[in-house]
Amino acid sequence: MEPHAAAAQNPNPTPNASAGPPPISAYYQTRAEHHAVVSSDWLAHAAAAAASLPEADAAAAADDSAASLLSPGSNGGGVIEEFNFWRRKPEAAEAVAAIMALAAVIRSSRATTMMELEIELKKASDKLKSWDATSISLSAACDLFMRFVTRTSHLEHEKFDAAKSRLIERGEKFGEISLKARKTIAMLSQDFISDACTILVHGYSRVVLEVLKLAASNRKLFRVLCTEGRPDRTGLRMSNELAALGIPVKVLIDSAVAYSMDEVDMVFVGADGVVESGGIINMMGTYQIALVAQSMNKPVYVAAESYKFARLYPLDQKDMTPAHRPIDFGVPIPAGVEVETSARDYTPPQYLTLLLTDLGVLTPSVVSDELIQLYL
Repeated sequence: MEPHAAAAQNPNPTPNASAGPPPISAYYQTRAEHHAVVSSDWLAHAAAAAASLPEADAAAAADDSAASLLSPGSNGGGVIEEFNFWRRKPEAAEAVAAIMALAAVIRSSRATTMMELEIELKKASDKLKSWDATSISLSAACDLFMRFVTRTSHLEHEKFDAAKSRLIERGEKFGEISLKARKTIAMLSQDFISDACTILVHGYSRVVLEVLKLAASNRKLFRVLCTEGRPDRTGLRMSNELAALGIPVKVLIDSAVAYSMDEVDMVFVGADGVVESGGIINMMGTYQIALVAQSMNKPVYVAAESYKFARLYPLDQKDMTPAHRPIDFGVPIPAGVEVETSARDYTPPQYLTLLLTDLGVLTPSVVSDELIQLYL
């Protein structure tokens, strides 16, 4: 394969420490979403929540299921091809794309024993993880899928064809529920948005956008302060989409958060990942926003899909896999001046009020309890 062709398929392969400057994360090049790993009762809770979705959402899910029949994995395509098929869908997060790709591996597998099938799944999972070694969601979604789909002792006592059918059913159901997660969160979040409130959001988050979009469709009157989200200015994209919905919005430069916080009633942020401590990993600047909000007694709500729950326990800002993004100051940087290119930070749980997830409204400590139980 030619080098330029490989780069097109995988903009950020496993980093090579001797290859010079750190690579820019594929996540930040493609605007995908991060993370995963949840509790053992995730499917039952999420299924119950999804069952309350309006009929229109159920129809949309049916369309997604129909689309999966036409995906590359249905015809024996590779796991990366299947992953890219789902990743190109506007509403599919990177973690969901990985889940759907692994479900397709089970469907198209020619294994004849459960051991062969699990080995095949493990290889596919490792291949997906190496596609972007800096993506928290991609790695965790693969681990979650493997644990959820294969962790059942009675499969060992079934005939292989029956066991494989059960795995396919569980895998596809898992993916279907993951696709509905944002809409479930949006519904659960409506009680926290009151008329005449002012909401601060940071950068661009598809799940936060879904929350605000539903609130606007419910004729709630509110305004949004949206950080610019430098260096990639994701907040400008967020403000454009909010304005298109008729929501009053004002853009702030990132350094104006403390200056504007007295106007704010609440902060809504998304998350690249929710970790065992109950804290979150998110785009750079989230930590300082949470610090300012707490000092001024403003609640900080995190809207995060449960497939972003990760078995990680960072102890400080540097204690996580680095992800980098390009920095363009618009002027030349003098030789010898170091530039901080880290793309995300860690916000400890004591600065967060509640997590609004498709499992329900959780305190940070509940997140920790659920993840500990999962891996006992």
